[in-house]
Formats: sequence, structure tokens, C-alpha cells
Amino acid sequence: MKGKYYVLGNTIVAALGGFLFGFDTAVISGTTRNLEAVFQLDANSLGFTVAIALIGTIIGSLLVGRPGDTLGRKKVLIILAVFYTISAVGSALASDWYLFLFFRFLGGLAVGGSSVLAPMYIAEISPAAMRGRLVAVQQFNIVFGILLAFLSNYFLAETISGDAWRWMLGVEAFPAALFFVLLFFIPESPRWLVGKNRTAEAQSILQKIGEPNVEEELAEIQQSLKVEDKVNNESLFQSKYKLPVTMAILIAVFNQVSGINAIMYYAPRIFEMTGLSTDSALIQSVAIGVTNMVFTLLAMTVIDKLGRRKLMLIGSVGMVLALGLVAQVFFSNDFTGYGILIYLIAFIAFFAFSQGAVIWVFISEIFPNRVRSKGQALGSFTHWLMAAAISWTFPIVAESLGGGTAFTFFAVMMLIQGIWVWKFMPETKGRSLEALGRDMEHAPAKSAVVKG
Repeated sequence: MKGKYYVLGNTIVAALGGFLFGFDTAVISGTTRNLEAVFQLDANSLGFTVAIALIGTIIGSLLVGRPGDTLGRKKVLIILAVFYTISAVGSALASDWYLFLFFRFLGGLAVGGSSVLAPMYIAEISPAAMRGRLVAVQQFNIVFGILLAFLSNYFLAETISGDAWRWMLGVEAFPAALFFVLLFFIPESPRWLVGKNRTAEAQSILQKIGEPNVEEELAEIQQSLKVEDKVNNESLFQSKYKLPVTMAILIAVFNQVSGINAIMYYAPRIFEMTGLSTDSALIQSVAIGVTNMVFTLLAMTVIDKLGRRKLMLIGSVGMVLALGLVAQVFFSNDFTGYGILIYLIAFIAFFAFSQGAVIWVFISEIFPNRVRSKGQALGSFTHWLMAAAISWTFPIVAESLGGGTAFTFFAVMMLIQGIWVWKFMPETKGRSLEALGRDMEHAPAKSAVVKG
């Protein structure tokens, strides 16, 4: 198996980390009512129970870099596959709340680590001509994992009585174990091998993936590693990086104050708040998962044609309207018909078409080469920190102040996001990373440079 088929096979295996990322993120949504009853949780404890995996994700994404550089991408992915498997089995069998928290935290470490290493591995194993499409496989697998988690929750609730929630959490062990086994059949990253002076092995892998000029690619990797060694200690928080730092933090914050993870983690609970039965709430969650996947794929096909700002503007307007309508339904207590379902599906569609597709592309583009990895780490940390905060506080706010107040807050945040995009967000489509780096450096944070 040579060339593009060899690369595609390796990509599919590595992208299983993205699938598990998405599955683990969404599967908890079908278990919240059972967790409340079994572990006798109040709103604050339930929020923490959901957020504990995200706390693990924050730590995992921050700490995985050094082991990935020391042990190699492949070995650390194998360790993370073990974490996924233990987390799934342990969460399903947990006899008390503290054990459950430990295993969910362990799963969060795996999510955080794989969210960094899987796309990094795919980028490093892919020829330049295929890199963009292959890295996109990771994003597709995340939304596919979310959809399958919603589907799995529904079918398990329909077919298993009693402790269906334990099966919902435990079933993740099967793809996690498959991920573990398949990782032994993929090569190590050639870039990592060059960094460890294992050039002959790297050369062999580059030949297998169909790199057209192996010697030239090896020379470029060696040169880039030398540059990274020189600038490794450069601080990200300098005045010349004010604009990209501000933009990365803001887009990550707006991503979460849209309410996306409140909906992903609590979708069945939100539908139950409208008077639906548990079964109906779970099947309506599936509709959200399908919408998320379809519009993510649509955005991936047009993001380089329409540009990042245009997608974000369209999404901001749509999300404000959809969230405002959800809030209005909760304030009026008029839950007849399919209003809530339609409005939430509309929100997911606009989110997936804008923020969901743009955030990681935008953050990867706005930082100069010498601080890009630090900039991406900052964006990732901000994203997961806000995700944990929103997921922890949503059930508390919804219970004490009502769903109308929670969704009004999300709608107002998206209105502010729209103003920020219109006035300040730079366009990055069609520009080289080097040109963007020059434009971003020294630009004032309030300036909307590089508009398309």
C-alpha cells in the first residue's frame, strides 16, 4: 500500500482519535438524568460532573506536547487510546460519584491530548498537496463521533431497561480498543524521526507516502527544526503579537458563549424541560447531531471561497435569531409543536457553518510561524476553559433563572460577536501564512486588517 492509499490509511487510523473526541464529548448528554438519580446530584454537582471531563481536556491539551516530543506522536496516541478505553469501562462500572469523576477526568485527558496530537500527526504524515483535505478528516470524525453518540444513546435507551446509561458510557470502549490496536500498524511521524536523528527511517516513510522530492522535504524539515530551536523561548505576550493574541482569545470565547456545548451536553435535558419524554428527547438530539455534521461538511467546501469573515457574519446573524426564538419560547412557556426543535436545529446549522468550521482554521492562520504553536495552544486553552465554565454553570442557571434567561445570554453574546466580526475580525482567506504573519505583527488590536 503506497502513496495516497498509504497516507489515507494512516490518516483514518489517527483520525479515530477525533471520532473518540466527538463521541466522548456528546455521550454524557444521554446520561444526566440517571446520574442525578444514581449519585443524588444537585444542579451544581451535575454541572461539575459534566465539566470534569472538560477540566481533564484542558490539562491534557496543555501537557501532551512534551510527551509527544519526547516519546513520539504514535506512542503517546497509544497511551491515550488506553486512557479512552479505561475511562469508558470505568465510567460504566463506577460504583460511586468520586470514582465516576476520576474515570471521566481520565477520558478528558485523552480528549485533550488527542485533540492536539491526532491532527499534528496527520499534518506531519501528509504530503503538502493533500494536507488540508487529510487534516479535515479529523474535524469530520469529531462531528461524526458526536452524531453516533446521540444515535447510540437513543438506541440503547430503547433496547436496554434499567442501567442503559452505563451501556451508553461503556460502549465507547469498543472503538477505543480498535484505535489502540490499529495504532500499532501506522508509522511514526517523519518530522519527529528527523528531530531524533533517525533520518533513514524518516526517509523511508516519506517515500511510502509519495513525497515527490524526499531529499528536499528532509532538508526543509531539518531547517524548520533549527528555526524552532532558536525561537522556542520567545514570549507570545509581546506588544507586536497583540492583535493575533486578542483575536485568538476572542474567537475562542465567542465559540463557547454561543451555548454550543450547553446544547451538546444537555440536549435531551433541554428537550425534557419542554415536556418531552426521555425517548423523544433522545431522538430529537439525533437531529441535532445530523445537522451538525451536514453543515460542517458544507462549510468545509466553501470556507476558502466565501472567506472566514463572511461565514462568521452569516452565522452570527442566524445564531442571534435562532437563540432569541428559543429564549422567547421558554419565556412564554409555549412548548406546543416543534418550535424548540426547529430553532435549535437552526442554531446548530448556523454554528456549524460558521464558528464550528472557522475557529481552528482562523487561529492556525493568524500567528507568525515562530509563535504559531504557542498561539494555537492559547486558543485551545481558552476554548476548553470556557467550555468547562459554560458546561458547569448551565444547569445551575437553567434551574434557578430558567431556560429563557440562559438562551437570552447566548443570543446577546452572538450579537456582540457579530459586531466584533463586522468591525474588527480580519479576513485571512487566500493569503500565505508568511504574509498574514507580517500583517498581524505590530498591528493595533483594534484594527481590522487584511479584510477581504
